[in-house]
This record gives sequence, C-alpha cells and structure tokens, in this order.
Amino acid sequence: MEHLRPLAGIIFPFLLFLYVFFTWSRRSVAHRKRIPPEAGGAWPVIGHLHLLHAGEPTHITLAKMADAYGPIFTFRFGMKKALIVSSWEIAKEFFTTNDRIFASRPKLVASKLLAYDYAMIGFSPYTPHWRQVRKIATLELLTNHRLEQLQHIRAFEVQQWMNELHKMSIKSNERGEKVAVEMKKWLADITLNTIFKMVIGKRFSAIQHGNENFPKALIDFFGLFHIFVPSDSFPFLSWLDLGGHEKTMKKTAKVIDEAFHKFLQQHRERRNDAEAETAEQDFMDVMISRVEEDGQHFSYDADTVIKATSLNMVLAGFDTTTITMVWALSLLLNNEGVLENAQLELDEKVGRSRQVKESDVKNLPYLRAIVKETLRLYPAAPLLVPHESIEDCTAAGYHISKGTRLIVNVQKLQKDPLVWEGPCEFRPERFLTSQKDFDVRGQSPQFIPFGNGRRMCPAISFALQMIHLTLANFLHGFKIERSSDEPLDMEESVGLTSLRKAPLEVVLTPRLPAHVYE
Repeated sequence: MEHLRPLAGIIFPFLLFLYVFFTWSRRSVAHRKRIPPEAGGAWPVIGHLHLLHAGEPTHITLAKMADAYGPIFTFRFGMKKALIVSSWEIAKEFFTTNDRIFASRPKLVASKLLAYDYAMIGFSPYTPHWRQVRKIATLELLTNHRLEQLQHIRAFEVQQWMNELHKMSIKSNERGEKVAVEMKKWLADITLNTIFKMVIGKRFSAIQHGNENFPKALIDFFGLFHIFVPSDSFPFLSWLDLGGHEKTMKKTAKVIDEAFHKFLQQHRERRNDAEAETAEQDFMDVMISRVEEDGQHFSYDADTVIKATSLNMVLAGFDTTTITMVWALSLLLNNEGVLENAQLELDEKVGRSRQVKESDVKNLPYLRAIVKETLRLYPAAPLLVPHESIEDCTAAGYHISKGTRLIVNVQKLQKDPLVWEGPCEFRPERFLTSQKDFDVRGQSPQFIPFGNGRRMCPAISFALQMIHLTLANFLHGFKIERSSDEPLDMEESVGLTSLRKAPLEVVLTPRLPAHVYE
C-alpha cells in the first residue's frame, strides 16, 4: 500500500478541487435560473452515492427520498447529476413536450462492454442507427401481424410446458406426495424457449451451446448493469478497473458474443441451401436480409448490428416477461380469493375439456386485470432505463441542462394515492371498474410499466401475449398452493429488474382430465 500514497496525495486534492468548482458553478447557475431541488445529505466528491444501500433496491431508496424531497429532485452519482422523477404529471411532460430532448441514453461502461459498444437499441444513444434498427425490430418481429404469424410457436411451447408439468405432478400424486415446484426456473424455461425460437429459429433447450457458461451469461447480463462502476460516476477513473467489474463484463460479453456469432454463421450457411426459400424465416434471417439492403444506415458493421439486435430481442423478451409472471403467481398465492375468481372465470369461459387457446384471452377480462395489477405493483423495470438530455430545456418549470440523466421511478409513480385507491393493495378489480380504460401502451401516463415516449419498450404485445397465454393455461390446468401456510415473502431483489428475492415454490395438483394433455 505504501506505493499508493503518492498517488492518493494527488488524487484526493484533485477530487476536492473538482467538488468545490462544480458546487460553485451550480450555485452560480442557480442565481440565474431556477433549477430542480437537490436531495439533502450529499457528501463532497461522491455526492449521494453513500445513501444507496447494497441490501435495498435502488428504486425503494429513491421512493423514500421522494417522500422527503418531492416528486422531482436531483441526485448526484459522484460527478454525474441525475433527475429523479416519481410523479406521473411531471414524467408525462418529459415523455411528450421534451420527449426528443430526453430520447438519448447515457454512455455507461456496461452499455459499451455488454451492449456491443452501444449498438443494442435498448442502450443506444438517440442516433440514426437507433431509429433504423428500432424500425426493423418493430416491423419484422413486434407488429401484431407478425406476432399473429408466430402464434403457433407460442401455442406449441405452452403445450409442451404444460404437458411436462402435468406428467410431473401426476407422478407425484400417484406416489401420494406433494412436491413443491420451483416456478422461477419453469417460467424462465418457457419464455427462453419461445423467444429463442422466434429470434434464432431454435428452442433454447435444443441449442448445443458449446460453452456451458452461455446460459449463466444471459442471466448475469442484467445483474452486471446494476453494479456500481466508479468510472461511470468519476470519468477520470476510466483508466482504472476498480473492483474488476469491467473484466467480468468483458468475459460475459465474450461468452454471449461467441454463441451469437455461431448462430449467425449457421443462418448464413442455411441461406445457401435450396430449402431456405420455403423455410419459415426467424428474426435473425430477417435481420441478415435487411442489414445487407440498408447497410449504409448503420454505424456498425453488419455482423455487429445483427448480433446486437438479435440479442436485444432475446434479453428484452426473456427477463421482463419471466419476472412479471413470477410476481403474478406470487400475488395470487397470497390472495386466494383473487386466485379462485381467476379460475372460476377460466372454467366458465373455457370449460374443463380443453386447454386455453390464445383466442380465449380476449374473453378473460379478470385474468387481464390481474396482469395489469401485477405490472402496476411490480413493474419488471421499476426504474426506467436512464434517459439523457441532448440539449438544455425547461421542464416542470425548472431549467434542465444538457447531459442531465433522467430516471423515472415507475413503481413509485404507479402508487400515487390521488390516482389509485389503496395504492399498495392488490386489487385487480380496479381495472374492471374505476381504471378500466387504463392501458399500458402510453395512453395512460399514470400507468407506464413499459415506459413511454420514443424509448418505450417496443415488445409490449409480445410480452402480454406470452404472459396471458402462459398464466391462463397454468391457472386453468392446476390447483396451486403455497408450500407452507405462511404468506410468501414479497421482498424484491437488487438489480436492474425487480425479481422476487426468494424462490417461488408451488404445490401443483391437476384440475383437468388427463385426456386434455394427450
């Protein structure tokens, strides 16, 4: 440690100088323009970083601060300033009047190392590249017409999934046992198999990964975005990999890239086969064709665009969809009356002689209300992916300078007591009565689990179709119970997305006759 003392003697005075300089600069601007209030408790140099706790999700910490400092305040992540918004009225202004100005993303280390140097549309700055890739992704995979064409994939995967669960539960019952099934894994499996089939053309479980670390790398992806990287808050430390996080990110990115490079090579080889013309095209096939046609519109080489966009589709479709289904089942198991009503609706509208089809979902308003209420209480991304202003502007009566990050606390926003009666309670009925006209596609600014504006999630239709079909079949096909008499612990995990911290163990008993699954 002795050899670090001369370096510390240089760095710490420099940090103190920067703190004094920027504090003076902010106060000087404050005298001239009205700027948003800053949360109290900031320390020199590090800002409010010490207020974030490793054991508490960031959105919960920021929600508590909003109770103290109001629906809009600034929070300093070291030398980087972020605007924290937890009011739907204020958020609406950012996503309408100032939508273009806040349509960009901050250039974080994780976005560079894990998201193909910002090529992935979820983390890309607001550029012509982003607009072109989003257009392709939306038109070629995520339109209602395209999703309807791929309906058979969802139906097949749900059928296979239900069959496996049914066989397992039957064997347990024949032995007179009650086996608790860990549903997080089962829900992740069906979602991964479906989205991989749509994007890559193969079920995830059927892929010869070559690298046993590939499945783990996919899971680790979102967790790495939540890790604190010093250089994101203190740019002058970019030459140091303090904590070794960048090394871990590079390793994870390498594992994922090798797998997707292999998928890309297989697709290119298949395009030369005679059967390729008649085979159903998956999303990667479409990306290859479109990138070759429109290569001049992209800022990256063709292979990078194809791999980055295909990976984005997989990750966006997998993580958030799985998380929502886990929370929905958790809430139902803790609210037996709601669970009984959902199964009664399924019995009345579908009967017990067949499994649920996607065409049945439109006749299941209570099930859809359960999903909406789940998304309200536990949005998969409780903090929207940060936006960043590309120029100075005025919002909510405040001067917002260029380069300010915008973080919208969706979970806090969606619990406004002036909008929702009993805002923290699980009441699906509200979406059949007082909030029956609220949708999730940006038309209801009080309810934006998928975000809003230009950067709103483009995969809303896919997510809802997958969630509705899977949950409907599961609730219709099985009597479900908690593995103990105690209510489930609803504590949230720490991360970019909000997964339930504890395992989700469910005891299954078949509700339908055996011939339904034959």
